[in-house]
Amino acid sequence: MRAGFGKTDITPRVGVELYGFGPFLNRKSIGVRDILEARSAVFECDGHTVVIISLDLCAIHLRSLISKIRTIIRERHPELNDCDIMINTSHTHSGPAIHSRNSGWGVTDPPWLAILPGRIAASVDEAFGKMEPVKVFQAMVPCRHMGLNRVYDKDAPPLQDVLREDWEPAKPELTDTECRVIRFDSADGKMIGFMANFGCHPVVCCASNRYIHGDWPGVAMHNLMREFPGSVGMFLQGAEGDVNSGCVHKGEQESLLALDVFAARFANAVRKGFQTAEEVEIPFIRSISKEFFFQGKPVFSLEKLEEIQREQEAILFSENATDDNGECRMAAVYLQGIEIVKGILARGETGLREELHIIRMGDLQFMGAPFEIMQAIKNDIVAASRVKYPMVMSLTNGSRGYAPDNESLQGVNRIIGNGREGNYESIKVPLIAGQLPFADIHNELVRYMAELEHELDGE
Repeated sequence: MRAGFGKTDITPRVGVELYGFGPFLNRKSIGVRDILEARSAVFECDGHTVVIISLDLCAIHLRSLISKIRTIIRERHPELNDCDIMINTSHTHSGPAIHSRNSGWGVTDPPWLAILPGRIAASVDEAFGKMEPVKVFQAMVPCRHMGLNRVYDKDAPPLQDVLREDWEPAKPELTDTECRVIRFDSADGKMIGFMANFGCHPVVCCASNRYIHGDWPGVAMHNLMREFPGSVGMFLQGAEGDVNSGCVHKGEQESLLALDVFAARFANAVRKGFQTAEEVEIPFIRSISKEFFFQGKPVFSLEKLEEIQREQEAILFSENATDDNGECRMAAVYLQGIEIVKGILARGETGLREELHIIRMGDLQFMGAPFEIMQAIKNDIVAASRVKYPMVMSLTNGSRGYAPDNESLQGVNRIIGNGREGNYESIKVPLIAGQLPFADIHNELVRYMAELEHELDGE
């Protein structure tokens, strides 16, 4: 097998708004803590070439942007099909807004967005230009000190606790406790690239943070690339839908302190993977992608939407309403989502068609979906897979919100309310984004991934 790696700087100018943590926070950046990059790998075996791209960005909600990136790459490298190009985002909340939905979560910067596809494609061009024969090594290494399940465990523990070297969550079994590390060595034994697949929200830094960076995955990859000059490190986001970093929602100074600690923890796990990885043969490469239908849940009727609308308008029209009040800002977001969902109901839409994607390289299998996948779903996808080393990747080729597990889907008691209350991922976020909640996405994802794997095998 031949492989090549490339990277380009995609850091926006200082002053753009950052994405995440809440509505209309006006998080305009004031500096660059660490640059953001597009990092790309090109693999070729027996005449089949594929590209995997890792971006230090929160998520790409714009389908047109995914299409544009693929189109530019294919124009330059016509041997590729869309299914040969996989695009994954790390989900840092300290990067620029890049979306068409989730109004209020940061203002998108049009000049930067216009430049972005070409910069990403340039990293792929560089990878093509550096292709050479490689040996491939893989390891699964312990990584228990990074995150906790924010839905089924206690979120945001005290900082003094999570900074202890021996800290781990109360329920580690509800998180990723291991990280898949893949190392690519040139013929002379030099590591030219590496990948790390692990699921955890990059939210060590907080809502008050104004510095641009890739959070702990970006900092960890940069530290390792400096340690191994000439290598390109790619973080592939796993099932982070219900897993937060151990440090989250702290103050800015506390967060910046913890950022280096969590980046070092992850880098240590990846470094152990370099040391223990065993060689794997790559006799072939295959790729497949296909759209599947995800059924919506009939939570919102026109009457229910109008009821919610009246509730939110009452908040905005009260005597004490101000635009610096978080409840008022959220009410404004809900009202925008309500209008979009009304249009969905008027058109008679009942769900979404979304792309699932698999790239297989021998016993290594990359399985991507455009959702923030919860851990229980990932566990079932892995259990159903017949390949030796399956890797589940969230936020791949786009973003369409959370993929809640069955317990989250069944535990909804209220449509709208304060706090998480079990309905944040399954009800609130769809309304914020202006889409129908999912009815059965846990079982659908497991079934569809298995079907796609069988189709890849020609069955």
